Formats: sequence, structure tokens, C-alpha cells
Amino acid sequence: MAKTVHDFSCTTPGGKKKSLSDYKGKVLLVVNVASKCGLTPQYDELQRLHGDLSDQGFSVVGLPCNQFGHQEPGSAEEIRSFCTERYAVTFPLGAKLNVNGDDRSPVYDWLTDPARGFPGDISWNFEKFLIGRDGSIRGRYPPETRPEDPVLLQDISDALEETPPEN
Repeated sequence: MAKTVHDFSCTTPGGKKKSLSDYKGKVLLVVNVASKCGLTPQYDELQRLHGDLSDQGFSVVGLPCNQFGHQEPGSAEEIRSFCTERYAVTFPLGAKLNVNGDDRSPVYDWLTDPARGFPGDISWNFEKFLIGRDGSIRGRYPPETRPEDPVLLQDISDALEETPPEN
């Protein structure tokens, strides 16, 4: 049974497996993203946050999802191109996945498991999970919570102050 987010992998837009254990010791903001959503402009703040804090051990991880209003219809290459050309995204993006239902990605099964303290289906695009350096969930934030929201920024700052775990 998975104990931390580091026990999972995601698929890259290029089709390769990427282990989330590569992020051990980092603080992550995992976000289900979409290119044609009213909240898509959050990419600007997500990128700014990633750029401003990456040298402190922080990373945004964007996981595209097409389950809400079919607002992420493109191919992996189209999504990557949109994100880099329109929003200059440099943070890691995964391949499209499902966040709810029978085909829910294993990482989202884990994130939304009641045992983790943040249960329930994902409500919409741009829902966020803050992951501590140890791979545990530190917080869950609704889609409307902007990446530069003061409460979220304070939670990220608190997580960054934690001592990275020993390997």
C-alpha cells in the first residue's frame, strides 16, 4: 500500500514513466489543469510560483484532465505547446489522466482517499494538493484558490521550512 506520493509515477507527455520519487525532499503543488477552462489563466501564477520558489525546493506538477466540460481535448503535444507558448510553462506536466471515476489515476485514488484526510472527488479543473517534503499531503485547495492566495502561499512557506527527510 502506498504511503506517500513518492510511491507513484505519472506518464510524461512523451509517453515515458516519471517516478514521483524523483521529487523526494521537494514541496509539490499538484494541480489538475486544463487549457480551455475559465481558470486556465491560473497558469500564469502557477508558473510565477514555480519560478520564484524552485530554488528553495518547490515544484508545481501539472496533470492535465479532460473530465470537466471536455476542457482539455488536445493531444499531449498540443497541451505542451499551448502551455509553453501561451504561458511560458517550465514546470513538469504529465500526460492526460482521469481524476474521478472508475478510471481514476492511482495517484488521485491516493490523494482523495479518506485515510489521507482530504477525501472526495475532484470538483473541477485546477484543484490543488500541497505535498510536503516527506511526500504527505499538507493541504487541498478548491479550484478557485489562486496560486498566489495568501493562505496557500503561507502553507507553501511553512512546508518549505520543513527539514527534508533523510534518504
